[in-house]
Amino acid sequence: MAETLAELYEELKDCKRCPLGKTRTNLVFGHGNEKADLLFVGEAPGHNEDIQGKPFVGAAGQLLDKLLNSIGLERSQVYIANILKCRPPQNRDPLPSEIETCKPFLSKQIEIISPKVVCTLGRFATQVILDKNISISKVRGKRFEGNGHYIFPIFHPAAALYRRTNLDDLKADFLTLKELLSSKVDELPQKEEGSEQLMFF
Repeated sequence: MAETLAELYEELKDCKRCPLGKTRTNLVFGHGNEKADLLFVGEAPGHNEDIQGKPFVGAAGQLLDKLLNSIGLERSQVYIANILKCRPPQNRDPLPSEIETCKPFLSKQIEIISPKVVCTLGRFATQVILDKNISISKVRGKRFEGNGHYIFPIFHPAAALYRRTNLDDLKADFLTLKELLSSKVDELPQKEEGSEQLMFF
C-alpha cells in the first residue's frame, strides 16, 4: 500500500475503477503541501479542474485563496482534495458507487498528510466525511473530533459567490479555522455545546 502521495498518485493515475475514468479529461488527484496542517475536502472536480488536473482553479478557487490570505495563509501551505478524483458528467452529484470507489483513496491521503484540521467544503463533502445526512447550514462552523484531527465543515466557496450571507459566514468560519490551527489536537477539549465527537469514516 502507498506510503507517500507520490506512490498513491502512481496507483491512481490511470484509474478505471468506475465509469468516470472513461469520461474524464484528467484525474484530479489533489494538490498542495503534503505536510499541511490544513486539508480541504471538496465534492468533485468541475470543468476547469478536469481540464487543468488541479482542484479549485476557477472562481471558487480564487475566493478560497482570498479567504486563506485573510488568515495569513497561502495555497502552497495547505492541501486540497475532493471526494471524487474525476469529474461527473455535467457536474452532477456523485453516485454512491463512485463515492465508495474513491473514498478509500481520500482516506489514505488524509492518513499520509496527517493534518491538524480536515475542512469540508459544502453539503456533499460534509455528509460523506461525517457519514451523516445532515444540512450544511446546521453544522457549518462547528468542530468535530476526527481520528487525531478536527473536522470543520464550512460552506462551499461557490455558494458564497452568489449569496452575501454565505460569504459573511465563510469569513467568520475562517477566523475560527485560524484558532483551530493554533490549538493542539492531542489536547482536544471535552465535548461542549457546538462541538461533537465523531470518528473519521
